[in-house]
Amino acid sequence: FSPGFQVAPETKAVMKWLRSIPFVLSASLHGGELVVTYPYDYSRHPMEEKMFSPTPDEKVFKMLAKAYANAHPVISDRSELRCGGNFVKRGGIINGAEWYSFTGGMADFNYLHTNCFEVTVEVGCEKFPLEEELFTIWHENRDALLNYMEMVHRGIKGIVSDKFGNPIKNARISVRGIRHDVTTGN
Repeated sequence: FSPGFQVAPETKAVMKWLRSIPFVLSASLHGGELVVTYPYDYSRHPMEEKMFSPTPDEKVFKMLAKAYANAHPVISDRSELRCGGNFVKRGGIINGAEWYSFTGGMADFNYLHTNCFEVTVEVGCEKFPLEEELFTIWHENRDALLNYMEMVHRGIKGIVSDKFGNPIKNARISVRGIRHDVTTGN
């Protein structure tokens, strides 16, 4: 966050929570469109709007976003005349900064300051859906959320330990070719 940027107390609490527990996957649910976005949300060139801004883990983020989008009955619908139809040719997913760039997003924070990979799910074109619409929105997203949560089992897993078998806290894990390390938890 930039100097002078005021962080709300509840945001500070979530940031502290994210740093204290080694989460690896999260999703932020929004309204106003029907698409899954992934980091970075802030463009490398802040003056450029709609500029593709990939993380070093671009392939992983696309896989995660597609896991959600492909399991969602409306996002996976190929009709361009529906809510979210302008993202059909992209498979219902987009790099956040390529859609619109903004600073201070949770997905970017998680990627840069924790081990947590987060996507943003825009659950519908109504920014503030009516109460009677919530049941339908839940059912449209339930299987996609479950499919997304199952992605936590993808990738490298294990315990980093010393020669005596004791876990090593805060060990840095590097993958050749990806310039983004993660650290072990407790």
